[in-house]
Amino acid sequence: MILNKLNGEQFKELLINGAKNLKANIEEVDSLNVFPVPDGDTGTNMSRTMEGGINAVLKSDEKNLGLLGKDLSKGMLMGARGNSGVILSQIFRGICRGFDGKSEVNALELAEAYKVGVKQAYGAVVTPVEGTILTVFREATEVAAKKINKDSTINEFFEAHLKQAAISLKKTIDLLPVLKEAGVIDSGGAGYVYIVKGMVKYLDGEKIEQELSTVSEGEQQAAPVDFSAFSADDVLQFGYCTEFILRLQNSKVNVEDFDVQTIIDVLNEKDIAGDSIVALKDGDVVKVHVHTKEPGIVLHKMRKYGEFLTTKIENMALQHNESLSDEEHAQKKAEHKKYAVVAVAQGEGLIEQFKAFGVDEVVSGNQTMNPSTEDFIRAFKRLDADNIIVFPNNKNIIMAAKQAAQLYKGANVKIAPSNSIPQCYSALTMLDFSSDDLTLIMGNFNEAIRNVKTVEITTAIRSTKVHGVIIHKNDHMGIVDGKIVFSGKMKNRIVYDVLRKIKDINDKQVVTIIYGKDTTEDEKVKNMELVKARFPHLEFGAIDGGQAVYKYLIAVE
Repeated sequence: MILNKLNGEQFKELLINGAKNLKANIEEVDSLNVFPVPDGDTGTNMSRTMEGGINAVLKSDEKNLGLLGKDLSKGMLMGARGNSGVILSQIFRGICRGFDGKSEVNALELAEAYKVGVKQAYGAVVTPVEGTILTVFREATEVAAKKINKDSTINEFFEAHLKQAAISLKKTIDLLPVLKEAGVIDSGGAGYVYIVKGMVKYLDGEKIEQELSTVSEGEQQAAPVDFSAFSADDVLQFGYCTEFILRLQNSKVNVEDFDVQTIIDVLNEKDIAGDSIVALKDGDVVKVHVHTKEPGIVLHKMRKYGEFLTTKIENMALQHNESLSDEEHAQKKAEHKKYAVVAVAQGEGLIEQFKAFGVDEVVSGNQTMNPSTEDFIRAFKRLDADNIIVFPNNKNIIMAAKQAAQLYKGANVKIAPSNSIPQCYSALTMLDFSSDDLTLIMGNFNEAIRNVKTVEITTAIRSTKVHGVIIHKNDHMGIVDGKIVFSGKMKNRIVYDVLRKIKDINDKQVVTIIYGKDTTEDEKVKNMELVKARFPHLEFGAIDGGQAVYKYLIAVE
């Protein structure tokens, strides 16, 4: 089909075909990761992020491109997983901002919207790195925009965009030394190219047969409502979980300059006494979640600013989980705290240990499944705290955590710079809020994180060469502070082989080993016998973390 203009309905079909093409090639994208670790994150994260946006637009019959773009932007923003997913969500957020106020666009307007996408994506990354998805998207947009004129079709823009994206993707191997050494192209860029290929295929009349997840990010299947949970003799204790989407009205407020903090302040007033407040503004739409015993007052006061698009009010005494409310509907209100801690972890033993240290909420996540922006927001909502400190514990999760912190208005959220479980473990041993000084508290955490070396030991899933180390498939591979330092076959001495690669190991004092679920008792005993004999000056501690992927996670201090 030849399109001279693109409307919302057509853009939705392009997106669906693009998302399906990415998902159909997800294993190939995952395999491009530089480290031969069984993490499978990039393709998976990008696919889940796209599905978050797709599920948002599938609920709409909107043909207006600008309005549909708002739904897509919000869906991808909340569903964003991993750094690649967050960047992808920002790319489309910028594109959709370029659509704002337009019911349809021609090729020149489409090119301008994609330029906004470039600006948005680069602005979202603290230190943009060339040779990544950013480069692929930027160069594809710049080249395509130069080839478009007032007579060009939508097809011509996407064809030019795809052609350059493929060229730029091949060049990524020469832009980043780590890609060159590993002999791979950038995985995020590859994922993006698959999306654009799917869009072009749709324009060429090819619909891709690939099933997408129809459950939106954070959405669960609704359980039957247990009406017996609140009888005729009960007294309202927990209040109502109240959610609504409000469209701001120019006749009532200055929509462009409206500060969402105004709504938050109203929800905190005595006659409402709101709790677990979340208010997110995107253009002229505000999405609100609040717990209150006075939902009627809430709805009455909100009409001062606009009109409702949707509303939902549920008695929190009912054992019923739905949408963003999660198990909050059935939980007793959390005890109010001045400081609360959220940490990302996986593995029964590790989660138990973190909670024993004082972690209030554990967000499920690991190397194979990074939590989304919405996963963090849901955790924040389950707390009643003035300040929330978050430990992402993986460099690929930090961007989603920061994005959630920016969106959440119910507390002051701070992100600790923890890139690993061992860093978090060390910092949590210093958990102390007695100073009542957030700057000092965060400073202590940061110092603890800086002083710990992280050792990760796993099994290589392919043969390659990284950081000068030759790696064979199924080797036991040791990583120190993100750098592969050793690869070998001897499983019963792998801990020693990796520790001896730490140059200042003789200056260290304490080593804490966190065993993975696949580490056998025999391996534990033999590895410990060797390291204790070779490093008698070190004090060793160990716990059964039960984590997947990594046989050993080790904190060296």
